[in-house]
Amino acid sequence: MRLSAHLLKTTASVAAIVGCLGLFTPLTVSADDAADIAEGKKLSFDRKKGNCLACHQIEGGDLAGNIGPPMVAMKARFPNFDSLKAQIYDARVKNPNTIMIPFGPHNVLSDKEIELIAKYIHTL
Repeated sequence: MRLSAHLLKTTASVAAIVGCLGLFTPLTVSADDAADIAEGKKLSFDRKKGNCLACHQIEGGDLAGNIGPPMVAMKARFPNFDSLKAQIYDARVKNPNTIMIPFGPHNVLSDKEIELIAKYIHTL
């Protein structure tokens, strides 16, 4: 009986950790979402647009920078998708001393492009 209670607690703990870290992803993604995520990745890696790899390490990217944090566990770091979009739009709001480009205010990226990049980054 004690072993089953311990096993139940362990299983519940693992499930809670997986849920908090955002490690569970939906089994299906709509075709529209998949296309948006693919376009967001393309923009993120584009040197004339997002150019995220200039500063961040991203899985699948070449010649990644190490100025900014690596793009991992993004759902855990930004459970609220709108907070991630706001960070990409203008990181100076949360950190006035940041060296991250204010992509929105400087018109480097459109609102739609920021949305697409945020969709992709949120999957990492």
